[in-house]
Amino acid sequence: MKIVKEKIKDLKSFVAKSKRVWLVLKKPSKKEFEMVAKISAIGIGVIGAGGFIISLIIQLFI
Repeated sequence: MKIVKEKIKDLKSFVAKSKRVWLVLKKPSKKEFEMVAKISAIGIGVIGAGGFIISLIIQLFI
């Protein structure tokens, strides 16, 4: 029974912390969203290009 009470206490603590975070959150503006989307797309492109270049180098030497 002690374990159950401890788990319930942990769950209540988690819910209380989650409420605090939820109250601080705000919806990003259109400008912020577009900026994050562009930066993410550039990052994905750079990582993809890097992987492609590495695969080309490996294919040339094998």
